[in-house]
Amino acid sequence: QNALAERINGILKQEFLLHQCKDKKELQQLVDESIYIYNEMRPHLSLGSKEELIHSILKMSLSYSNKTDLLAQKEEIPSGRLVVDTEEGNIDLMWAGSSAELDERLLAVRIPLLKGLLGHRVFIIREGDQNRFDTISTLTELSKLQAGMGRYWGSTKVLRETGLPVITSVKYKNLFDMLDGSRFDYFPRAAHEPWSEEKEHAQLPLTVEQRLLLIYPYAMYFYVKKDNHRLHQMLLSGLEKAIEDGSFDELFNNHAMIRSAVEKTKFAQRITMRIDNPAMHPETPTSRPELWLDIQRL
Repeated sequence: QNALAERINGILKQEFLLHQCKDKKELQQLVDESIYIYNEMRPHLSLGSKEELIHSILKMSLSYSNKTDLLAQKEEIPSGRLVVDTEEGNIDLMWAGSSAELDERLLAVRIPLLKGLLGHRVFIIREGDQNRFDTISTLTELSKLQAGMGRYWGSTKVLRETGLPVITSVKYKNLFDMLDGSRFDYFPRAAHEPWSEEKEHAQLPLTVEQRLLLIYPYAMYFYVKKDNHRLHQMLLSGLEKAIEDGSFDELFNNHAMIRSAVEKTKFAQRITMRIDNPAMHPETPTSRPELWLDIQRL
């Protein structure tokens, strides 16, 4: 227990810069923000399929210009300093899901990098519970069941604002045991996630729900320093050209992660329930259908 406490204390001090606060209220606020960043942003810093795809999109967008001096960071940047380093120009750009804080502190390149994939939610449920979902076709019917989500996840607020009951946990990994223990009824996951998570928790009697798809607008963007208009325009122009000539869709649709998600999810065969995202920035390009997933064409 002492070793664990020391490790957490080190993360809070070294990565999230928590040292001396003027009062308990300020400390609690910083701790809450750090937990959100740790759960929402830190897991995505290690290179995985999603990050590989976004890095490929970045390289493609820059290929339309003469910019050649953007280099990948070789070592992991502590997540508590990621936004600060972008603000101060220590790194050129970052990518993350849109949020009010990021939109205030940084300049977003408003082309959804994953075409809204993270807002397409498929459920992990308990084995033997599929019959409970077979009779559901509306949000009103779904609201009779409880979802499980991370306490500080942006998607948690989206579901709650819609009127869907949500049980939360600070720790992502606890949600699988909570689902198994009937603390809630379903765990909404982005469409590329549930099958690998099912395998990772093979010791638990969990499975992927077969009929339903919950969709809400959710954009992941490149972010640059507020006054870095040159890089912002370079990225925006490159992405627009890639969309116009078809390169963006070719890269996106042929990526292994996307092909697997499309094959396993079977989007067009699912009952779709759409909800609003109250945190969506007013400049989100929702009027441009070419920037978003069209599940009827997948």
